[in-house]
Amino acid sequence: MKIGIMGTGYVGLVHGAVLAGNGFQVTCMDVDADKIKRLTDGITPLYEPGLDELLERGIREGTLSFTTSAKEVIQSSDVIFIAVGTPAKDDGSANLAYVHEVAQAIGKYANGYKVVVSKSTVPVGTNRTIARYLDGALKSRHAPFRLDVASNPEFLRQGKAVGDSRSPSRVVIGTESEQAKRMLQAVYETHIREDVPFLYTNLETAEMIKYASNSFLAVKISFVNELALLSEKVGADIGDIAAGMGLDERISPHFLQAGPGYGGSCFPKDTQALVDIGRRNGEELHIVRAAMTANEKQKSRMVAKIAEQLSFDGTLKGKTIAVWGLSFKPETDDIRDAPSYAVINGLLSRGAAVKAYCPQGMKQAQRQWTELNGLVTYCESEADCAQNADAIVLMTEWEQFREISWDILAKSMRGNAFFDLRNMFAEHPRVRRLFRYYPVGSSELAYTLEEAK
Repeated sequence: MKIGIMGTGYVGLVHGAVLAGNGFQVTCMDVDADKIKRLTDGITPLYEPGLDELLERGIREGTLSFTTSAKEVIQSSDVIFIAVGTPAKDDGSANLAYVHEVAQAIGKYANGYKVVVSKSTVPVGTNRTIARYLDGALKSRHAPFRLDVASNPEFLRQGKAVGDSRSPSRVVIGTESEQAKRMLQAVYETHIREDVPFLYTNLETAEMIKYASNSFLAVKISFVNELALLSEKVGADIGDIAAGMGLDERISPHFLQAGPGYGGSCFPKDTQALVDIGRRNGEELHIVRAAMTANEKQKSRMVAKIAEQLSFDGTLKGKTIAVWGLSFKPETDDIRDAPSYAVINGLLSRGAAVKAYCPQGMKQAQRQWTELNGLVTYCESEADCAQNADAIVLMTEWEQFREISWDILAKSMRGNAFFDLRNMFAEHPRVRRLFRYYPVGSSELAYTLEEAK
């Protein structure tokens, strides 16, 4: 069976590389000729642990290839995965322009029966619309074959995408065609053997599951973040609160970590899209909308908290702030809708000088946050970033930050404030001894014994 992947972003590239590793003949297509050339040469355009090795293996063994020709992929493939982006428009709705372009190409070039599978996150009803469009396109061509459409949403976590693709938590397949179902079962035969849970639904339900999953997690994050803000005011500790909540198996400890707000390519976009779907269908989704509002509040409160502790008047003029971490989570270079962007802008608006370091996110920041170029100083290391700074603001919990020589770093700074917006060092005695330590969700500050006396 030959497989075509339309789109070489995080989802398409990882999915294609893993399927090639499983022995399928996979061709990935993208309109970006420079990107395809680099991929053909084995150069990965994004950072994802384990992906480089998969690409190198697939290219070496001849199971993975790349092209800019939609016609080539469509006509040579038995199963075509649509894995293009669906970014949010200004009104929150999903931009389906790239999905429509792929559908039009399939309707134009299809030369026999194929299964068209949507991996892209699309609003409810999109795949039904694609199916009707393809049916009409084939009729206008008097084609003697049909195309089946299926929805197969991805549940990949960036930074762990390769492992999630190899061993998914579940596989959701939305289709009303038995033939399409059998072909996708063949594609995912490895998962079936490993007893991965499979759920078969109609198109609309599969589409909804993706939005429902991400929106629920976003609600959970916003809920604990609001509790964290309240905890700081009443003298409670959000770490212990989350631990106590998480012991209830109905709640679980997952996604109960307080922080500066959620970000990334999924949660912000998908919550906006789900609210838009509700609006278009006459159902206001109050809980999801509230989570979105709380998330924006969380980011602004982090900036206010920093300013309140570093100045008397709320301004940060003359202060230098070292920001550690730009990507929305560790083990990825993805900065889309990362909380760091809002926090950095907030610090700049209050007059601070901002230095930044991220193990993987700086190239993307310089490429995508062009309005910040010249305003933010990008540094070569976390130590370089902290030198002569009045405060450190930890935005992303990269593991390498644990290996720092704290005594040397503290001496290199002008001030000694440490705003740990991920509570990464809440149990780290040296950090709490050397710095005025400000976690999220706790009013307790760590001082040296001399200062306490």
